[in-house]
Amino acid sequence: MITDQHGRNVNYMRISITDRCNLRCFYCRPCESFHNIPHQDLLRYEELLALMKMARNLGVEKIRLTGGEPMVRKDFSQFLQRVHQELPQLDLRLTTNATLLNGQAPLLAQIGLDKINISLDTLRRGKYELITGRDRFVQVRRAIDQCLDHGIAVKVNVVALKGVNDEEMPEFMAFARNLPVDLRFIEFMPIGRDSAWAKQYFWPAGDILRQARDHADLTPFVPDPETHTHGPAQLYTIQGGLGRLGIISPLSNHFCGTCNRLRITSHGSLRTCLFSDKEYRFRAMLRHPKLGIRAVERLFRLAGEAKPVGYVLLKEMARQRPVCHTAMSAIGG
Repeated sequence: MITDQHGRNVNYMRISITDRCNLRCFYCRPCESFHNIPHQDLLRYEELLALMKMARNLGVEKIRLTGGEPMVRKDFSQFLQRVHQELPQLDLRLTTNATLLNGQAPLLAQIGLDKINISLDTLRRGKYELITGRDRFVQVRRAIDQCLDHGIAVKVNVVALKGVNDEEMPEFMAFARNLPVDLRFIEFMPIGRDSAWAKQYFWPAGDILRQARDHADLTPFVPDPETHTHGPAQLYTIQGGLGRLGIISPLSNHFCGTCNRLRITSHGSLRTCLFSDKEYRFRAMLRHPKLGIRAVERLFRLAGEAKPVGYVLLKEMARQRPVCHTAMSAIGG
């Protein structure tokens, strides 16, 4: 296992399958200013699989596939099946906007992918279209129900946007009360040169929790330290409810000191901190006939040991500008 200079065990990896997405969320990547990575520069499926096997050798216990939107990539379902065949014991997760997930739940359950994160920033169909630029709300809601019906644990991720979805708290709490999901509010982060981040949209964790308590009796959830897997979210049980509330506060109450993850971008770079533009480019090394995966493994080990603490986020926040220039869809949301 990689242990960094701050004593953190790095055992979690997020892999961006593609930077492409079929939504155009206003806060993520304005379509008029975003340029996709050329197809030839994306990591191939066989390269991704080799990296996943390497990660296991480095002590990585959990791998999350993300994007962009991973399901827009051709043959993604077949790739998932191959991963399951060659790495059957891997704790594999998926983050998706779920617009293309309908009908896929049986396959996901069959290959053992039993935990999934679904992005859904509103429970109102009209507002969903305003936020994402697409009328896909019905498909997403249907996909959530299908996953639950097939025994897949669902976390619903909500980007907390003041003045956009903060008025929906009664609906959000009813949703979490009636369905066995973790409903997780994530503070809006200033990621990407073209990000729409602005102070007017920032809905801090403290305010989220206060508003939630106006509509439900909440009790802090204390995880078992031996099986603690819910990541950076502060979780609350809902009295009389099937689901839980989660709040992720990277800005108002950062959790850099316990960060255990590495990120692989879809174009073949390693990022050891979400909030830094420092990247370790390894695609050419991976494809080099005399270097290959062994050289990449050495690079990952050295980079992981030098993993920084992302306090730069708070410093840059004071200047009200993005903390890194790369779009979240390219980093791996």
